[in-house]
Amino acid sequence: MPTAFEGEGDSVSIGDIVWRDFFADPKLVALIDTGINRNLNLLSAVQRIEIARANYDIRRGALLPSLDGRYRLRSGNIRNNALRGTINGDDNVDAQTAQWFVGLQSTWEADLWGKLRSKREASYARFLATERGVHLVTTSIVAEVARLYYELLGLDYELNAIRRNIELQEVGQEVIQIQKIGGRATELAVQQFQAQLLRTRSLEYERRQRMVEVENQLNLLLGRYPQPIERGDSLAAQQLPEFIDAGVPSDLLRRRPDVQQAELVLIAAKADVAAAKAAFLPSLTFTPYMGFQSDNLPSLFTTPESLVLGLLNGITAPIFQQNRLEAEYAQMVAQNWQSFYDYQQSILSGYQEVLTSLQRVENFRQAYELRQQEADVLLAAVSTSSDLFAAGYATYLEVITAQERVLEAELGMINTRKEIFLALTSLYQSLGGGWQ
Repeated sequence: MPTAFEGEGDSVSIGDIVWRDFFADPKLVALIDTGINRNLNLLSAVQRIEIARANYDIRRGALLPSLDGRYRLRSGNIRNNALRGTINGDDNVDAQTAQWFVGLQSTWEADLWGKLRSKREASYARFLATERGVHLVTTSIVAEVARLYYELLGLDYELNAIRRNIELQEVGQEVIQIQKIGGRATELAVQQFQAQLLRTRSLEYERRQRMVEVENQLNLLLGRYPQPIERGDSLAAQQLPEFIDAGVPSDLLRRRPDVQQAELVLIAAKADVAAAKAAFLPSLTFTPYMGFQSDNLPSLFTTPESLVLGLLNGITAPIFQQNRLEAEYAQMVAQNWQSFYDYQQSILSGYQEVLTSLQRVENFRQAYELRQQEADVLLAAVSTSSDLFAAGYATYLEVITAQERVLEAELGMINTRKEIFLALTSLYQSLGGGWQ
């Protein structure tokens, strides 16, 4: 990886800051806390950890001997030439025999080639990967709650700007109606002012609908039914950090949950290849047993005559399974390469996301300063055009144009400021912050 992000030094990254300290708005912090505790996707991801933990316990138990209680009745026919005096005078007859066994039996496979250990290693790596998956879901929830919250603050700001412009346009409409009565304006001018006012009022209802949609999305993310969302300071009053440090690019390998998860999946895939390779080799199994065995049930527990102790062992090797084993091995090798490429892709994506977010924050900061100046100039132009129109030095179209442009400039300025906070949130997420 590159030694530093473009234009960045070896400073401490904001990704190391816990989310409670990174977001300064107490209302936003409370919403994020609710999302982490109640989001259904996150709760489901936690259960995936339990599934992976149980699977690891299963693989770990395969290395240990098993102990089972056994009750067995084995019956069959035997040739017995000691029996005489049969009807046909045969020297040899078939006699029915039975053997009863009650006791304990253990089975243990010696892991000669590391097959079972490789499967255990793969299960453990996947168990850790599911934990990183929960971290990944957590960072996504933290970032998404913040994005929707800033979206709501932006909509509040836009509604205030629209209402201020509605007041300005209502004053302009009153003035033009008075001038029409005095013969200084036409009905066309009145209609133009009225159409402009109606359009601006429609923008207010559009923003209200968008606000309802964002609030519902946020409530769904918080795992609750729709309800009003409490806000803190306005978007204009929200504080921006003076310095934004991305840190060293290599730190992404330890902070970003998706990179860590991809690395652990790669480790698991490598262990799967080792297990698939060991499946070609013979396996050695030991089966010791201890219990009571007798030819008739009444004397089964007679000691010490019926006590038995023994050991069975065997070696099994695949003979007619080569095609299946080769196919499974090829599958594991392909999955290993796939995991390797996914790991590389996660690193490249992480670096690109950080670099894009860094530049986005800086560019939107510069754009916001210019947008703010533009809105101030156009707001002054509205006052100037109204005065000139009242004095007869400007047309009503110039007044309408000035009012339209100041509204567009204010909405653009608000959107740019909102984009700064969204870019900061994306940068924080791309640096691996939010799951701590």
